[in-house]
Amino acid sequence: MAAHRRSRQRPAGGTTARTAATIALAGAATAAGFDGSGHAEPQPAPDRVRADADRLYREAEAATEKYNGAQERAESARRRLRALQDERARREDRLASARAALGSVAAAQYRGGGLDPALRLVLSEDPDGYLDGAALAERVDSRRKAAVGRVRSQLREIERLRGAARIEVTSLTSRRAELKRHRTTITGKLTAARRLLSRLPPEQRAGLDEGTSRSSQGHRDGPAAPGPVTSPAAPGPRAAQAVSYAYRKLGSPYVWGATGPDAFDCSGLIQAAYRSAGVSLPRTTYAQIDAGRRIPRSELLPGDLVFFYSGISHVGIYVGGGRMIHAPNPSAPVRVAPLDEMPFAGATRVT
Repeated sequence: MAAHRRSRQRPAGGTTARTAATIALAGAATAAGFDGSGHAEPQPAPDRVRADADRLYREAEAATEKYNGAQERAESARRRLRALQDERARREDRLASARAALGSVAAAQYRGGGLDPALRLVLSEDPDGYLDGAALAERVDSRRKAAVGRVRSQLREIERLRGAARIEVTSLTSRRAELKRHRTTITGKLTAARRLLSRLPPEQRAGLDEGTSRSSQGHRDGPAAPGPVTSPAAPGPRAAQAVSYAYRKLGSPYVWGATGPDAFDCSGLIQAAYRSAGVSLPRTTYAQIDAGRRIPRSELLPGDLVFFYSGISHVGIYVGGGRMIHAPNPSAPVRVAPLDEMPFAGATRVT
């Protein structure tokens, strides 16, 4: 029984020893300046989160512009395919008409055939009438040849249209696969950015929302109150109208691939602003930069397009005073921002 009691006391003694060791380690950790939460995952520094989120948003935006370009090419392929299909349908209608005409001529010749022309002339009771009929037959034969030629031409054209349509179907399939790849990249980057931001405590996250991506969001202080730039400050009425439109859209959410009227990505906002002024701009940043006359930064006027990063992956519309209006990323709405918040890549004046 004594042995039994000793066997039950050993674990208690071990627990006491472990408790003492734990207390000693805790005291050592306290002496060393630790808070005792060594097993908890360390909270990332807000500045590091800001930098990482910025990088992910920039990568997502670059993929968004590629997506926009692929979507534009896919839509062009769809339009070409529809035009080819419509033209082929028209050609097939003409082919049916040509075949019907050819069948009528062939049937008439069959009904009127059967005797050698010379013998028919000899036996005819009306040689003059026969000769007139022979001339008509020659003309009918010429029409038959023309009808055959039209049928052959229509068949060749329909085959050409079918080949062109096959090419467009291949192109459209490729564009759709490209869209899927870019969509996967975009959603992956945005999900990673949201997951990164969610690691911060709520109070830090709230502060980050106001200043996240100062290199791509801008801020609300200073002369950012909505108010259109008047036409004397802009190079023309179209530029002034585009700036006015951008001011009216302050606060609109960023949605990748969106072109308004209630949500935008960066190039979608620019396209919509100039569309309101009657100007058609390309869909993507890397096409928009070539849509006007390049100008140096020192000559910027309201309405000019300003581009950022080496890959020309972001665009805003200049509003004067060293500022622009742009659609930053999903963490911030359309807002006013200083140009210096991002690496400046070039500017274009829409004419």
